[in-house]
Amino acid sequence: MTLTVKANQSITLEQLDAAAAGNVPVELDTEVWQRVRTSRETLEKFVENDRVIYGVNTSMGGFVDWLVPVSMARELQENLINAVATNVGQHLDDRTVRAIMLSRIVSLSRGNSAISPANLEKLIQVYNSGVVPCVPEKGSLGTSGDLGPLAAIALVGVGQWKARLDGEVLPGADALAKAGIEPMTLSFKEGLALINGTSGMVGLGSLVFSRARRLLDTYLTVSALSVEGLRGMTKPFDPRVHELKPHLGQREIAKRLWDVLKDSSMAVNELDTETALAGEMEEDAAKLASQPIEDAYSIRCTPQILGPVLDSMKQVGATLEGELNSSNDNPLVVPEENDVFHNGHFHGQYVSMAMDHLVISLATLTNLANRRIDRFLDKSNSNGLPAFLCRENPGLRLGLMGGQFMTASLTAETRAMAMPMSIQSLTSTGDFQDIVSFGFVAARKAREALDNATYVVAFELLCACQAVDIRGGADQLSSGTRRLYERTRELVPYLDHDVTITDYVEAIAREILSERPAAEASVSR
Repeated sequence: MTLTVKANQSITLEQLDAAAAGNVPVELDTEVWQRVRTSRETLEKFVENDRVIYGVNTSMGGFVDWLVPVSMARELQENLINAVATNVGQHLDDRTVRAIMLSRIVSLSRGNSAISPANLEKLIQVYNSGVVPCVPEKGSLGTSGDLGPLAAIALVGVGQWKARLDGEVLPGADALAKAGIEPMTLSFKEGLALINGTSGMVGLGSLVFSRARRLLDTYLTVSALSVEGLRGMTKPFDPRVHELKPHLGQREIAKRLWDVLKDSSMAVNELDTETALAGEMEEDAAKLASQPIEDAYSIRCTPQILGPVLDSMKQVGATLEGELNSSNDNPLVVPEENDVFHNGHFHGQYVSMAMDHLVISLATLTNLANRRIDRFLDKSNSNGLPAFLCRENPGLRLGLMGGQFMTASLTAETRAMAMPMSIQSLTSTGDFQDIVSFGFVAARKAREALDNATYVVAFELLCACQAVDIRGGADQLSSGTRRLYERTRELVPYLDHDVTITDYVEAIAREILSERPAAEASVSR
């Protein structure tokens, strides 16, 4: 299987995610190659006509006011990628680096960056060969593009820095030689074209987004199972009442829950509750009822809470996909206009704000899961479940009490992450880069928030399955939630004795929540 980049056809986030995960090779069709060639030829004509163009015959960044003859182009471009390769910290994993490289290839393939076909071909060869540049994850401003992360990749392209190949870390030149690839020789603007764009935050952000959508998709079934485990009522999810409010995400979530729970024997029919309460009513005195007529908000308001999460995620996905398929460097050479445009397309504010919105969405989902966990474990709020879901030997055993320590901690941590990165601008580069996006940092933060959310949801799912068994078992579940219960029970047994649950939570997070269950319906995109 090969991913072919075609003219006038977008690459989807799903394609990017699948290609990065599966080491799928990439190729460009003939029309794309022709446009790339035309863009480079257009720039070469401008150079012949003595036009002054940033990064071609000027220096860059804080030295923007220096003129540099094109005879020094190779030295200037290699100095650029060395000077800005200042990221530090842990190296990104192979899948993320591949997503970043593919994002840059897609952008350069639009034929407005004026990279030479020869060097674009070498970047594609590096990607296809399995050579993975070592990219430290901290240090990008995300505004002249992701200079640090992309420079680490570009350095390997010219035979410098270091890379992984077949599990071994090698000098960049050795990795290329082992893969049979000649290093790039950079000419005017080419180092700039390789690093001056949003492909770092797009590659990382797209992988995080894809995982987050899978988590939300599965969380709808987890939510239905929690409704059953807490003996919640289903009528609040009736699509008829949600037609009275215009929000599409809310309607979609409600319909999904309504459809999943329609054949459940464990969830409660509100009419049955109403009938029971009517039988308890006295004519001349107020009295405490045997049960409430409504559920708590963490059950009843699920569509109103997850609806905006769904709507926000759809917008995040649209922003990322638009950025992925854009020309996002400076300057841009547009053959149709026979002109060059100095611009700010490298600025990552769109992606940074999208990642901040994703963190807020994940914090909202985590808040909801945390509240349901509390209801499962609190005897006074669980509609008849034992304290801490500990039916056997309570007191001697502590049941699932300790799991809430972890989920409360991760929920608090995730809330703190919801402070936006996109407003944290600091000036740099002699006030040339005087307002920055921190989009790559926002994407990293979203990745951590997603990890936290996944663990909290994993514990909610564990609690829901424990509650189902205490209430009588899977025979009462809906057909839509039973498969999720069974998959969980393949990993985690009913807990009638106290054990360390860390490995169970990790297994649920990894095996159930991080990949899309094939048997479950997807939220429409």
